[in-house]
Amino acid sequence: MKSDIEIAQSAELYHIKDIAKKLDIAEDDLELYGKYKAKLSGDFIDSLKDRPDGKLVLVTAINPTPAGEGKTTQTIGIGEALGRMNVRSVIALREPSLGPCFGIKGGAAGGGMAQVVPMEDLNLHFTGDFHAITTANNLCAAILDNHIHQGNELNIDTRRIVLKRCLDLNDRALRNVVVGLGSKADGFVREDHFTITVASEVMAIFCLASDMDDLKDRLSKMIVAYDLDGKPVTAGDIKAVGAMAALLKDAINPNLIQTLEHSPVLVHGGPFANIAHGCNSVIATKTALKLADVVITEAGFGADLGAEKFLDIKCRKAGLSPSAVVLVATIRALKYNGGVKKEDLSSPDLDALKKGIANLGRHIDNLKQYGLPVIVTLNAFATDTDEERAYVEGYVRERGCLYSYSEAWEKGGEGAMDLAGRIMDVLSEDKASFKPLYPDDMSIKDKIETIAKKIYGAKGVSYSSKALKELDNIEAMGGGSYPVCMAKTQYSFSDDPSLLGAPDDFVINVRDVYLSGGAGFVVALTGDIMTMPGLSKHPAAYDIDVTEDGMIRGLF
Repeated sequence: MKSDIEIAQSAELYHIKDIAKKLDIAEDDLELYGKYKAKLSGDFIDSLKDRPDGKLVLVTAINPTPAGEGKTTQTIGIGEALGRMNVRSVIALREPSLGPCFGIKGGAAGGGMAQVVPMEDLNLHFTGDFHAITTANNLCAAILDNHIHQGNELNIDTRRIVLKRCLDLNDRALRNVVVGLGSKADGFVREDHFTITVASEVMAIFCLASDMDDLKDRLSKMIVAYDLDGKPVTAGDIKAVGAMAALLKDAINPNLIQTLEHSPVLVHGGPFANIAHGCNSVIATKTALKLADVVITEAGFGADLGAEKFLDIKCRKAGLSPSAVVLVATIRALKYNGGVKKEDLSSPDLDALKKGIANLGRHIDNLKQYGLPVIVTLNAFATDTDEERAYVEGYVRERGCLYSYSEAWEKGGEGAMDLAGRIMDVLSEDKASFKPLYPDDMSIKDKIETIAKKIYGAKGVSYSSKALKELDNIEAMGGGSYPVCMAKTQYSFSDDPSLLGAPDDFVINVRDVYLSGGAGFVVALTGDIMTMPGLSKHPAAYDIDVTEDGMIRGLF
């Protein structure tokens, strides 16, 4: 079998203007980036405001494992299958981060016969959106340090600078650094920090903004430091907003590309779901809903992270109301949750499957709390046995969910026809009654504990003294009505990545909280979660190269 990149590079791509025609988008409404990718113009997006919305379907998954789940692959496969059914549909995805691409996780273009293309462009620089976000963030940091150097009129407490510089790569050496070393002209000496771009507040703001005016308003509220009296200092206070917006002017428009079967895809924004809110941009999702009868989108990592944040943060902020959820699992991943080692997952093991399937069960129960129909799909592997498949199907049906076995990786849209049909059946019944997990007026502490207990299955929450102090400060600053963005390991319901399955006798440990005033949520850091990842002993970067004829190799 060819690798993903070999499949993608051998595919026949349509000119992007022909993909746009499927959605009645004229060539003049595109800002072309070569033949196969384009941005939708701002004027065109504005012209869609009075159109009715289509139906929104979220694709999520069980907790990720080394065995793989295939959430993006299934999202793309569904879109391709709907195209085969002549349903006017759009896939709405996040842009991949360079961190995982050169690290260990991989890209975000799908796999096998269910990919978006050009996959090398998407997984690397694409249309430069992430570079613009990185530069805007770091410009704000430079303006902040310059303000301090030039006299510090705002009396900024240099011990309480909360804005971090960012870089869209895994680089642990940048987690804690010292800036300003050298002569007096080189700035004020202080400790500084880096986060990966996808975990920055600028990325969160970018993905939650509804238009340029909203983007600028949110940027102006982004807290960058505190003054000597303990009052917040914002990007607006240091006069950084206009220049930041100028850097983001082109990036704010969604990107249009295609699948291997030429289905239209909007790809825009890309916050991580373990340390940010994990969804593509509000602008892209709302635009897709105006262009299509059905929009298929995804949220990062497992449903305890990406789906919870999609439903409790993005939908709340953007006024979105999804109609159904697809929950992706694999037999291999469920056996891994049941204690089977990665190298043994190809062997049948019904006992391990019965043990590990508790992870799937908890995700089903969690999603039902939101009042949404749940469709469980198994991402097919050649090593799946009939007995294992039958057990999972029975388990799913006992919990009142629809079930589908999808072969999208091997067959593309053809392999996801059953799944797409079940989605259309659910949408025709229109039984969704979406509601967030908690109300706005609940205290931040109660919101954290609601998520920990109702979604993670924790018996309680512990807080460091620093976290408790910051909770009081946030409530005093008027942030008590904001939703909570939990920063937690993606590998477990708990904050301990080694606790697999569906643990229940554990406590979530909150070590710090902070207010993202521009994004409009409160971040709670749990366990040992890092906002700047590091590279593994053998990162994917070792295997990536360019051949003499200019072809990229080793990119999955």
